[in-house]
Amino acid sequence: MWGRESPWCWKKFSYPDSQYPQALHRVPFLANASPGTTGALLTSANADILSGKTNRSARALKKVGLFSFVFVMYSYTTAGPFGLEDMVRTSGPGMALIYQLVIPFFWCIPISLVAAELTTAMPVEGGFYRWTRAAFGDFWGFLAGWWNWCASFLLGALYAVLFTDYLSFYFPALTGWKHFAVAVLVIAVISYINVRGIRLVGRVVTVMELAILAVVLVMCLMSVRMWHHNPFSPVIPPHTPLFPVFGVGFALGLWLYAGYEQVSSVAEEVEDPQRSYPRALAWVVPLSMATYLLPTACALAALGDWQKWGTGYFSQAATLIGGPALGFVITAAAGVMNLSILNSAMLTTTRMPSAMAQDGYLSPQLARIHPKFGTPWISILLSGLIYCLLAGLRVTELIPVYIWLRVATSVLTILSAWRLRKTHPDLPRAFRIPCKGAGLAYLVIAPLIISAVALIVPMFSNAEGDRFSSRWGPVALLLGPLAYLLFRRKKESQLIQSRTL
Repeated sequence: MWGRESPWCWKKFSYPDSQYPQALHRVPFLANASPGTTGALLTSANADILSGKTNRSARALKKVGLFSFVFVMYSYTTAGPFGLEDMVRTSGPGMALIYQLVIPFFWCIPISLVAAELTTAMPVEGGFYRWTRAAFGDFWGFLAGWWNWCASFLLGALYAVLFTDYLSFYFPALTGWKHFAVAVLVIAVISYINVRGIRLVGRVVTVMELAILAVVLVMCLMSVRMWHHNPFSPVIPPHTPLFPVFGVGFALGLWLYAGYEQVSSVAEEVEDPQRSYPRALAWVVPLSMATYLLPTACALAALGDWQKWGTGYFSQAATLIGGPALGFVITAAAGVMNLSILNSAMLTTTRMPSAMAQDGYLSPQLARIHPKFGTPWISILLSGLIYCLLAGLRVTELIPVYIWLRVATSVLTILSAWRLRKTHPDLPRAFRIPCKGAGLAYLVIAPLIISAVALIVPMFSNAEGDRFSSRWGPVALLLGPLAYLLFRRKKESQLIQSRTL
């Protein structure tokens, strides 16, 4: 019974016949249908989505250009090198650098190429949620959207907590209710910025990321005079069990390079998304790799004390390389990075419940658009409220469950590319995955293997975070089908069977 419904539906198709060709000109497999049969093929929301129309007024919706969009994407997927330090100590300096070099070719590069092809084919609000609906039907599409929205709760709370943790270095009294209150205030400010729209979000993250990159670049340049260690030595820590070497470091590598399909959810808010999205990916992927690799290699070459690496070590390394002033600035940059990720995460994830509400799954209130800024403001405020409720949890309780939800949505995205190539091979794609069938097979199989390893290996670990992940990650996934049965608001008469497409 799952997956039989149409990928796009909301209410009965009601376009005048004179508008029918314009509504469907971008969808070849619907273009040959006669006007008299349109009610049996798709709905008015379908035509709006597939033709690039939404319920936002042209006056209200302000789009972002390529330059700012690059930094929105970079901010969500990378934002800075801070957070990878534990990989160096647990996996060894050589293996950490190898992970940073190799994992992208099996994880984020395949996913980014899949997202590029599907965005040029279907540049719609909701991105991979609607791609999955088009490929596998309503049930799996709902799960893609639901899992992603739930993951955003954990992500938003996580970065609000991390930012407040960095503030506590400067204000040690920031504990207990004060810590929670600051996290809530941060979420409130970011929510306001997001209600104002993607242009303001883009300007804010661009300033933040340029500042972070400048500070990190200064640290790298100042370290050159101190290089006298081999950053790849030792490759793995001597006399260390294999699981910390390969399991923990591998999981951190996936964390660092996750989320490249997420920004597709704001495709309608980007100028010329069919061209901008692939171009942005062409900039962001190598920039992300350089962001992780260069400061890690420079600090190791300059200091060589890989055994001391851990959370926040870049601040210590900067102090040793450039003195207290550089250490202070790097610590501040790490805090700003968490703000930047929270800002872009709220932008890209709050479009998901809005799109699901348009499609009839969630309350119509979540699809309401701000009359001045053209943003799904109720969706933004509700998400921000849930972030606040979770801001009291520990980081170690937020990350493991998030990984399960993130991997699940990424798997559905890459499988959607494979499915749509088979079911709709003639769908216009301004960008196509290279090497034809072999290229597509690689881009699907490699992330699937990586995902399986990421979810199965922690089950054999005794680490607290891994035990928590193995216990609650599957629970978070299983809540998706229950939510589908609970929140599905469509009537059977409103559904279009996938065979009509």
